[in-house]
Formats: sequence, structure tokens, C-alpha cells
Amino acid sequence: MSVPWKGKGSKGEAADCAGARLARQATVEVAGLLGKRDMSRADLARLMDVSPGRVSQILSGDENLTLRSLAAVAEALDLDIKISFVEPKEDGARRKRGLGDGSDAFVYAP
Repeated sequence: MSVPWKGKGSKGEAADCAGARLARQATVEVAGLLGKRDMSRADLARLMDVSPGRVSQILSGDENLTLRSLAAVAEALDLDIKISFVEPKEDGARRKRGLGDGSDAFVYAP
């Protein structure tokens, strides 16, 4: 079965870029949470009952970060995840806001 947005066209490329941005945003968010809690990746691995290498894979951004992986992190940290869809600005453009931590992750807001 073909999925139209997964094609090689501009819509597929845009979806790939948006997915990569979301993955970076999620990994930056998790790293920030670990820092606030004075926790290491090894601490998170113990809570998740996985190897530290697995946590590094999840947080590296190299893997296709899944909702299941994010849910496992949230469950280990006793947190909920909130996902929101927002309308773009009226002109259809999206405004980039850096996270201010030197990373290349961005939050897209209307």
C-alpha cells in the first residue's frame, strides 16, 4: 500500500523534515528533564529496564523515534505526554523559535 506523504515529492520531504524536527525537540526535552532531575542516561536506563546503550539510541536522534519509545521514557519518569496540533499563522508560514540551548531543535508555533 502506498502512503502519499511518504513519496519523494515536496510533501514527503516536508514530512521527513518535520519528523526530524519533532524527534530533535523530543530528545532535547528529555535531556532537559534528566538535567532538572539530576539524572544520567544510566539512571533512565535503570528506570526503563533497558541498557544504557538503548537509552543513548533513543536520545541520539539517529533512530526513528517512535511514540512507543517516548511513552516508555514518560512512563519511566512518571510523566504524561501532551501532543497538540496548532493552526499555522494566517499567511501559512510557520515561525521558527530556537530552544535557546545551542541545539538546532525548534518549536513551531503559530
